[in-house]
Amino acid sequence: SADGMGKLLGGVPGVPPARVAIIGGGVVGTHAARMAAGLGSDVTILDRSLPRLRALDDLFIGRVRTRYATLEAIEQEVFAADVVIGAVLVPGAAAPKLVSRAQLAGMKRRAVLVDVAIDQGGCFETSKATTHQAPTYLVDDIVHYCVANMPGAVPVTSSHALNHATLPFGLALASKGLSALVEDPHLRAGLNVHRGRITNRAVAESQHLSAVMPEEALAS
Repeated sequence: SADGMGKLLGGVPGVPPARVAIIGGGVVGTHAARMAAGLGSDVTILDRSLPRLRALDDLFIGRVRTRYATLEAIEQEVFAADVVIGAVLVPGAAAPKLVSRAQLAGMKRRAVLVDVAIDQGGCFETSKATTHQAPTYLVDDIVHYCVANMPGAVPVTSSHALNHATLPFGLALASKGLSALVEDPHLRAGLNVHRGRITNRAVAESQHLSAVMPEEALAS
């Protein structure tokens, strides 16, 4: 971004690379780490799952640091980073706020916050959805990139990837209807609402409503 620090992520000989902190070691965080490390950045991934951190250590073979995501560790990495990528997604629920506005004062000037969780409300307190046409804004001299539907930047690739991932489930629903949910526990777990009843606990809690088990709703 033209608003940023003017640093090359990978650095050049004699100039150190940018530091990238990735909060969340799931699919999004792992791919972000692969891209950042591939560009030569100094990368740290934070996550609260020790098995996941061990898997990431094995995957990256020392090219990326891993760290358990305590509040103190997150703050330390955010303050030291040139780029922070928020990749913590909670299925069905609002994303947790991991960086407060007060913490922006401890960050490097013109550092960049990338909020991949913006579709679920964002994981930074100062996040608000932006578009590909106007992707960034400044808060307390920190650049925020909070584009909703980031895969839309590469529509052909993202559309094919989405089709490949969802087509088998769409075909099952089209051919079997609600019976597909009864037969497939994965489809059943994805049910959010049925006949006016919320069947996803995280969705219900985010709306301060009660939930019923999908099996119970489908049986009624």
